[in-house]
Amino acid sequence: MGGVLRVEPLWVETFTGLRMRQFERLVRVVRERGGNGPGGGRPWCLPLADRVLLVAVYYRTNLTMRQLAPLFGVSPATVCRVIKRLRPLLAIEPASRPADAVERLWIVDGTLIPVRDRKVGASSRNYRFSANVQVIIDADSKLVIAAARPVPGNTADARAWRDSGLATVCEGVTALADGAYINTGLVVPHRKRPGRALLPGEEEDNAEHRKVRARVEHAFARMKHYKILRDCRQRGNGLHHAVQAVAHMHNLALAA
Repeated sequence: MGGVLRVEPLWVETFTGLRMRQFERLVRVVRERGGNGPGGGRPWCLPLADRVLLVAVYYRTNLTMRQLAPLFGVSPATVCRVIKRLRPLLAIEPASRPADAVERLWIVDGTLIPVRDRKVGASSRNYRFSANVQVIIDADSKLVIAAARPVPGNTADARAWRDSGLATVCEGVTALADGAYINTGLVVPHRKRPGRALLPGEEEDNAEHRKVRARVEHAFARMKHYKILRDCRQRGNGLHHAVQAVAHMHNLALAA
């Protein structure tokens, strides 16, 4: 059975949100991380580029494996094996401290992602079973710097941030956050105190803070074009791998 989707500009740009040169960079990263090996057993029935396309299409469209199988001319079991084999290799590169850290401005926020796995998510404020994922983005470029492992969606943002281990990534960099991150070392808005309104200068600071911090919401909106982040059916580490891969593809789409 022949597949419909192939690594051609029309299919890549339509089904992944990446241009051809951006997709080729993604394939190169996966190959350098060992996506073609080690050998052993039967060879894959799809070349590496098609397998990377399969995973990217899965994350972008959130089609089931039974639906993806005829599109690529393989069995649902092969689709499952390809996704499990390649999904860790699509992850975003670990962030390193930039040379001009003092001049950088980063933004921290958490987003809720609906999940099916009861061991990963929890009933949360969006009235769905969700997981909380903490993300750092660069305020100027809107590139994702790092994303933490998911925690249950009923976890407060401040606690999720403290437990994420991302604070070390922000050392030496000014990082903004909303009022939920008080006492975390991040720059948060001024808060009203009982019996005292905000001073005029504080109101202006808060207005500017909101204006800049809105960029992280724009980044989340772009990332959630990948429908896997609207309803993740993957279990175990599946959501974590999906967030890391989507962050990588989001960065490729913005940087190139």
